[in-house]
Amino acid sequence: MKKLILLCAAAMLTASVSAQKTAVTANKAGDNWYVGINAGAATPMQKWGDYGFFKGVAPKLGVRVGKNLTTVFGLAADADMYFGSKSDSKSMLGTKTFVNAINVDLMGTANLMNAFAGYKGEPRFFEIIALGGFGWSHAFGVSKVNAINSKIALDFALNLGANKAWQVYIEPAAVFGLWSKNGARGTQFGGHDAKFDSRNGILQLSAGVNYKFGTSNGTHNFAVQQLRDQAEIDALNAQINDARRQCDEKCAARDAEIARLKKALQDCENKPAQVVEKKPATVTNLQPTVLFRQGKSTIDAAQYAPIELIAHYMKNHPEAKIEIKGYASPEGKAEFNQKLSEKRAEVVKKVLVKKYKIAADRLTTVGCGATDKLFEQVEFNRVATFNDSTKD
Repeated sequence: MKKLILLCAAAMLTASVSAQKTAVTANKAGDNWYVGINAGAATPMQKWGDYGFFKGVAPKLGVRVGKNLTTVFGLAADADMYFGSKSDSKSMLGTKTFVNAINVDLMGTANLMNAFAGYKGEPRFFEIIALGGFGWSHAFGVSKVNAINSKIALDFALNLGANKAWQVYIEPAAVFGLWSKNGARGTQFGGHDAKFDSRNGILQLSAGVNYKFGTSNGTHNFAVQQLRDQAEIDALNAQINDARRQCDEKCAARDAEIARLKKALQDCENKPAQVVEKKPATVTNLQPTVLFRQGKSTIDAAQYAPIELIAHYMKNHPEAKIEIKGYASPEGKAEFNQKLSEKRAEVVKKVLVKKYKIAADRLTTVGCGATDKLFEQVEFNRVATFNDSTKD
């Protein structure tokens, strides 16, 4: 027995230590109240005259109002009524009234699951709750006995619903008589002189349901709030201060960079604008050229090779736009040579468009007239040249 008591004390101490860093909320005067009803049957523990154990079973109906003071302990008030209508052994008290007797008890409650395993923030699905206390009994028999009684019970409870607001339970209980009005000690409804003796007690088995009202924390039960010790708070404050310092350093670096960029922009705006002169190209920037016979604007078969090179170039460079320049050698009249140079440029463009499928809007032509400046050999100046205008 001593070892069992020490074991229970150790378990309670462990639960207490584990709860030191938690605080339970919703424990105001109006919190954690519940109300319920129960029904079952009662029978004498031993024979009372003509009725006895399982021979004087009486149905019972009870109501209960309670309040959980903590996650472990609470108070509950019970009122039980025992029914019967026959004066034979089938009635527990042998009365002819519809209600044989009543019990009113005030009991303390202890949630054994929370006591030994701690409260995790909401009720468990299954709990065992011990109840015990004292009350008053009245029998409606011939003697109309009034008595002081004691009641002990054990609830096997299930907490149901999304908010665990409903509790259903099975409750075995025993009620013992302690003192009656006629001075017979140890009497539930009269008879024997033992305080907690089965000769003056009844057993009862009930099934009940309780509804737990809403609490100030927004639930129907206790809530657990995690607490932190001072060392944890100091460590968190140190982290916050370090984060602020890093933020200040980054903000200072950002402001310095913004100031530098503003100064660089201002210096750039204050510099005089530089004008870059674009010199016109004097020669083509693409090597292939198309040679023509003197006075002719038709393309010889051998001259399609450079045109094909230009077509490949334009297909490989879809952004390129080509300017085709036609030239004539100095022989002959200037007016004739101007028209001849224009025709030579146009005929090359026509081949690129029709034969090699180059878009016409990517090609421009210009007739440059007679010249002897492109090449030293006079006949080489009878040409069409190519210039990529996007690279000038």
